[in-house]
Amino acid sequence: MREEQLLNERDYTDGFPIADRMIFLNHAAVAPISGRSAEAMKEYADQAAEAAYVGSGWYTGKIDAVRDLAAKVIGAKGREEIAFIPNTTTGLAMVANGLNWQAGDSVVITDVEYPANRYPWENLAKTKGIKLIEVKQRDDARIHIEDVVDAIEDGTRVVSLSHAQFASGHRIDLKPISEAIHAKGGYLCVDGIQSVGVLPVDVRAMGIDFLSADGHKWMLAPEGLGIFYCKEELAEKLYPTVVGWMNMVDADNYGQYQFELLKDARRFEPGSSNVAGILGLGGSLALIMEVGIDEIWQRVDALQAIAEKGLVEKGYRIFSPREKQEERSGILIFEHPNKPELHQKIVNEMERSGVIIALREGRLRVSPHFYNTVGHMKKFVEALPMI
Repeated sequence: MREEQLLNERDYTDGFPIADRMIFLNHAAVAPISGRSAEAMKEYADQAAEAAYVGSGWYTGKIDAVRDLAAKVIGAKGREEIAFIPNTTTGLAMVANGLNWQAGDSVVITDVEYPANRYPWENLAKTKGIKLIEVKQRDDARIHIEDVVDAIEDGTRVVSLSHAQFASGHRIDLKPISEAIHAKGGYLCVDGIQSVGVLPVDVRAMGIDFLSADGHKWMLAPEGLGIFYCKEELAEKLYPTVVGWMNMVDADNYGQYQFELLKDARRFEPGSSNVAGILGLGGSLALIMEVGIDEIWQRVDALQAIAEKGLVEKGYRIFSPREKQEERSGILIFEHPNKPELHQKIVNEMERSGVIIALREGRLRVSPHFYNTVGHMKKFVEALPMI
């Protein structure tokens, strides 16, 4: 999609009240919720205040409808592969703590993961003696597929990677990695928080076994509610790290105690649901599906192209890998070529001018979403100081 096509496309800003107040280009952090999400949570709040769930239908269809949406967004088989979780960390930790580890097992990660995909595995190494193998990001800001594949050894049980890296924007091709780890009898675990909602994700086609992603970034949903994908065939191989009443078969039969865990992804939900968060997520996922993931990604990639051109013209250095479209993401990392100490000042000055970007790992980060416009990107470029 080119700039002229963007200008002629539908304007989506009406569904995002924040667009009337500022140019928000920081969706890789905590994104604004969509208007659809806000409406869904308001409906919940009004009903809960006025009728205390009586006649609400939250637990008799509406929550499962959101599961269906989440499954469609990531290409899962169906709702039976989706659990709702409070955050990305919880899903990744469920994999780390729920598998039956053996002496000699190892886990492959990288040296640039967001901490949510680092500490659960470090904890596993400390508490169970599991070997942690770290693949290093190369100087070209990329995690090379061959480096990951070469790191896999006979005892590797899990490779755990971010689909798109938070501090470089590099998107890695997961399929060859899944093939390599599956050949060893292991699993591919993915931190999908920087891809789900903006990039095409097909867990089955990519060979992903487990995926965790909070909704508060590209899914445009409230913080504190995310999705955990567990491949149907693996659900009973992953033991729930927290066991409660809702993990169980026939959970609503309160007085008849029967310790029998559910056999699908709901086994990872131990207690009462965050209904407001689930409904808020559902509002945004419905919008995402209406627009279409392919359309969303084409728009975001075109917006990033405008930003990249302006950054280069103003003298900034692009850090994110940009040569191959399949390695791009919604994140564009750039830097002052001579004075990185000015980065925080630039972020602050941009905010005062009404343009919101971020500083991550010493570099500048811009991350627009599909409702942003050509005008937003041009104002972003205009607000940046010339080098």
